[in-house]
Amino acid sequence: MKKFILIVAVFLMSLGMKAHQADISTTMLMEKENGTWVLQISSSLTAFQHEIRTHFAETPYETPEEFQQMVIEHIKNNFHLSFNDSQNITLGNGAVRLGHETKVVFQVFGIPSDIKSAWVKNTVFDDIHKSQSALVLLKEGFSKEQFVLNDANNHTVELQVNGNEFAEVEENNTSLISAGLLLIVIAGIAALLLLMNSRLIKNSGLTVVSLKN
Repeated sequence: MKKFILIVAVFLMSLGMKAHQADISTTMLMEKENGTWVLQISSSLTAFQHEIRTHFAETPYETPEEFQQMVIEHIKNNFHLSFNDSQNITLGNGAVRLGHETKVVFQVFGIPSDIKSAWVKNTVFDDIHKSQSALVLLKEGFSKEQFVLNDANNHTVELQVNGNEFAEVEENNTSLISAGLLLIVIAGIAALLLLMNSRLIKNSGLTVVSLKN
């Protein structure tokens, strides 16, 4: 059974990578069994390179390791999150897996066990024309919810808890996820589960590819 799940996950990952474009990314917040939370942001390597070259123009990277550190710093400067109106949410040390589809994973600290509301702002890829990010929230006992952050909502969403689901405070069409983004979301969830199972969240054993600055 595990082998079958792995084959399906790899297949979904391959579909996601084919569908991935520089203007599309996924942001996933996932609660683990022990109550800890993980954040994964995924997009094409091209998208990350564009942002790093834009924001670190005066200090260009020379090695993949320097690029990884800049990616982590850029995300921490441009990803904002709060629950129950609390700003005491912090990201741990990030782990970067470089590839045509690049993934960055953080452990998230400070998320309360009793969630009543949430606010997410993601401007990590704000410099890319018409960028949009699929936001997925995976909490134990909650239905799987998906939202889209784009120019129309300033890459920001405010949510409230209704029963066992997250709902936008002000519903609009930007909350509807497209078929293309849905495919990438499914692939991203499978990828995150594989990353967690293979302990890629830890800062060891990361795949590194060559980068041209």
